[in-house]
Amino acid sequence: MAENPTPVAVVILAAGQGTRMKSATPKVLHQIGGLPLIGHVLRTASALAPERAVVVVRHERDVVADAVTGLLPGVDVVDQDEIPGTGRAVELALAALDGFDGDVLVLSADVPLVEVSVVEGLLARHRAAAACATLLCATLDDATGYGRVIRGADGAVERIVEQKDASPDELSVREINTGIYVFRAAQLRTSLASVGTANAQGEKYLTDVIGILRTAGEVVAASNAPAAQDALGVNDRVQLSEAARALNARTVRRWQLEGATILDPATTWIDVTATLAPDVTVLPNTHVLRATTVERGATIGPDTSLVDCEVGENATVTRTDATLAVIGRGATVGPFAYLRPGATLDAQSKVGTFVEIKNSTIGERSKVPHLSYIGDTTIGRGVNLGAGAITANYDDLAKHRTEIGDEVHSGSHNVFVAPVRIGDGAKTGAGAVIRKDVPPGALALSVAPQRNIEGWVENNRPGTAAAEVAARARSAQEADDGEQEQDG
Repeated sequence: MAENPTPVAVVILAAGQGTRMKSATPKVLHQIGGLPLIGHVLRTASALAPERAVVVVRHERDVVADAVTGLLPGVDVVDQDEIPGTGRAVELALAALDGFDGDVLVLSADVPLVEVSVVEGLLARHRAAAACATLLCATLDDATGYGRVIRGADGAVERIVEQKDASPDELSVREINTGIYVFRAAQLRTSLASVGTANAQGEKYLTDVIGILRTAGEVVAASNAPAAQDALGVNDRVQLSEAARALNARTVRRWQLEGATILDPATTWIDVTATLAPDVTVLPNTHVLRATTVERGATIGPDTSLVDCEVGENATVTRTDATLAVIGRGATVGPFAYLRPGATLDAQSKVGTFVEIKNSTIGERSKVPHLSYIGDTTIGRGVNLGAGAITANYDDLAKHRTEIGDEVHSGSHNVFVAPVRIGDGAKTGAGAVIRKDVPPGALALSVAPQRNIEGWVENNRPGTAAAEVAARARSAQEADDGEQEQDG
């Protein structure tokens, strides 16, 4: 936002227990869009470039404080004491802002969808009105549970009344207080000193400051939220899912407008921390999560989940579950592939159907097409592994690495018993169990003579269907052999 003539400090209220969530996790740490609720609020605060930022905590204090400082380094964390209420929380935050003389923006940690532009508009309205306080309002068809904004005959804000303290006439008001405000710091300090706890909840309400300022003849302004639903808090799991859907719809639309093709927004989930380049195609039922980046021309999905992955230009990832994987330019993955942390696929490589890759590098133009497990392995360029390749990398005590050189071609159903190295250009036969290093250009075989025990099924499984058909087949074969002898 543009440089402001008046400094801004942000106070974020995060002390509530959130009992309606019915969760061991603090309410403000429940996640939507790849961040905890408070993470979205902190991002908004950071975008405003405030002079100071304070978060007030209480319930699960240490857990919340650790999360907050991890998300916004340099933020001040203040503990709310035994006196309940948002007024007391802001009063303690102001004590931490001792000496600050500017505008104090108050945000709620459980209101994650308010966009930076809305808050900028609130600040602009506050300054244009030369107000002591400006609140963000919204109008709802059903205002149950929210504090009502009571206006005078001239339309100016007079006071805010909480749901439990409202009269029947006041309860009919549909304009609500969203809990987001801007105050002049000096007047806020003075007014909070006059706020008591004589109300239905026995709390020190921040909302009482509005009435105190108006009684003192100060200007109180209001700004309306463009989309009421975006200014509402999250108090239970239903509202959490509603907020997640709203945020995801916003995120999907943003990437569509940036040039990504997203065929079915209703089944596509993209975290706010993920990045899509133009000309990316995202097919239905696909999740692009956390810090995943997808480069130009890549196609993701359908039925794919990417967590903290890097996908290169023109790559194709189909029906795949991948976490902390790097998929190179032009690589193809899936369907039904599983890329675990540390999987790196170089350019033009292929990981095919029912293949699991973990902590391994698949070299340029190399292929692991079918039914394979590759773990703790380095594969060179131009390699083709036959169906059913397995790297046996764990000896019950430690993991060991397999190294497969360039242009190696393996037969089907090979087991590479690590630690082992397959030299450049080597080949292995079908069914080989490779326990020793294979020199460059060598053919590795592990062949035992085949032994057939005639009549074993009939002798050891008498009465079974297999024994019956085997006996008939044997008799037919013996008869056929006899006829050939007579003809000869």
